[in-house]
Amino acid sequence: MKTDIEIAQEAELLPIVKVAESLGMNEDDLELYGKYKAKISDSFLKKIADRKDGKLVLVTAINPTPAGEGKTTTTVGLGQAFAKLGKRAVIALREPSLGPCFGIKGGAAGGGYAQVVPMEDLNLHFTGDFHAVTSANNLLAAMIDNHIMQGNELRIDTRQIVWKRCLDMNDRALRNTVIGMGGKIDGFVREEHFVITVASEIMAILCLAEDMADLKERLAKIVVAYNLDGEPVTAADLSAVGAMAALLKDAMSPNLIQTLEHTPALVHGGPFANIAHGCNSVRATKAALKLADYCITEAGFGADLGAEKFFDIKCASAGLHPDAVVLVATVRALKYNGGVAKEQLGTENLDALERGIVNLEKHIENIKRYGVPVVVTLNSFLTDTEAELSFVKHFCEERGCEFALSKVWEQGGNGGIELAQAVIKTLETKESHFQPLYERSLPLREKMKKVAKEIYGAEDVVFQTACSKQIDRLEALGYSELPVCMAKNQYSLSDDAAKLGRPTGFKLQVREAYVNAGAGFVVALTGTVMTMPGLPKKPAAHRIDINEDGVITGLF
Repeated sequence: MKTDIEIAQEAELLPIVKVAESLGMNEDDLELYGKYKAKISDSFLKKIADRKDGKLVLVTAINPTPAGEGKTTTTVGLGQAFAKLGKRAVIALREPSLGPCFGIKGGAAGGGYAQVVPMEDLNLHFTGDFHAVTSANNLLAAMIDNHIMQGNELRIDTRQIVWKRCLDMNDRALRNTVIGMGGKIDGFVREEHFVITVASEIMAILCLAEDMADLKERLAKIVVAYNLDGEPVTAADLSAVGAMAALLKDAMSPNLIQTLEHTPALVHGGPFANIAHGCNSVRATKAALKLADYCITEAGFGADLGAEKFFDIKCASAGLHPDAVVLVATVRALKYNGGVAKEQLGTENLDALERGIVNLEKHIENIKRYGVPVVVTLNSFLTDTEAELSFVKHFCEERGCEFALSKVWEQGGNGGIELAQAVIKTLETKESHFQPLYERSLPLREKMKKVAKEIYGAEDVVFQTACSKQIDRLEALGYSELPVCMAKNQYSLSDDAAKLGRPTGFKLQVREAYVNAGAGFVVALTGTVMTMPGLPKKPAAHRIDINEDGVITGLF
């Protein structure tokens, strides 16, 4: 069996100029990054702004398990299948983060014969967008400490600096640090914290900004600290906006690459869904809608995180109207939710499947709350039995969902034709009545409770004392009408990763709340979720290598 990277390296790629030609672009509309990568120019994006939008299809999934679900693989394979059917489709994805690439999850280019390529470039440095975000983030951090060192005209309270430095790597040692050690010229000693780049507010801003003017307006609103009177200090107060925007100039442009079957893919931005809003950029999604009859995009982790934030943050902010949702699961993952050990998932077990399918059931219910039609797809495994597949198919159809098997990992676009036909049928026969979960006018606590109770299934929400004070302060400062971005573990609907299936009777613990005023949402940290991950005992980095000919191995 060939590995993902072997399949990707054996592929014959088209020059990206040829891929662009299929979308009506010429070389002047691109900024080339070698032969197989390009950014789409602002001038071209303006040229297509008045075109009619295509259909917007979101691919999401059940809660992730060690058994694997294949959400990105399904997204890529579905785009390829649309092309096989003669449909004009463009895929819109997030860029992978180096943290999980070298950690436990691996890359995010899809898998098998449903990948975006060049896979190595995408999973490593790509076009430098993440480095630009990191640089802009850390420039702002440096300007905060320099301002204090140079006399602190803004009267920043050094105990209330909320802006954190960032790094696109899993590095637990940087979660809590002390800076300014040394002599007088080295600055003031204070506690500091790092987040992973994909959790930086700059990443969220990049992905939500419509254009350069919007980007600068959002950057200006970033709250970096509070002064001695308890008033917010912003990036605009530090005169940091222009320099940050200059660093992000190229990163603002969507990246164009291709799938193994040459379907165009716009891959841009990459906030995590467990600690950020989990969606690719608004600019890339809107460009895909203008370029194709079908834009197929994804949102991170399970539907309780990625899809909720796609609907309540991205769509609500950008005025997007999703037409259908593809909900991805596997028989193996459903049995895992039903209590079967990973080593025994290849054995037929209808009882465990019945116990675990409640996780899928909850996600179906959640998506229907938003008024969007649902298509359920199972990624096919050789160990799946006819009885298991029939059980899931019947379960979904009873709930008014189209159902299709997906074999895109093994067969590429041909393996996704059944799914593509089910999506087309849904788009043609079912109307989307999309509406966000909550009104912006609700108080922050009520928004958090609405997500926790209606999406997660919580009995109640417990706001820890410090968090309650933070929420009171944010509302007093005028941030009450912002949407909420819930930071929660991805493995469970609850805030306890060990509670699989469809937990009930639990109380969601919210321990911290802070504003990302530039991004336009309030973040609520729940349970023990962290904004700087750590590496596992045996990280994926152990397997990655490069030979004398420059061929990279070990990526997956």
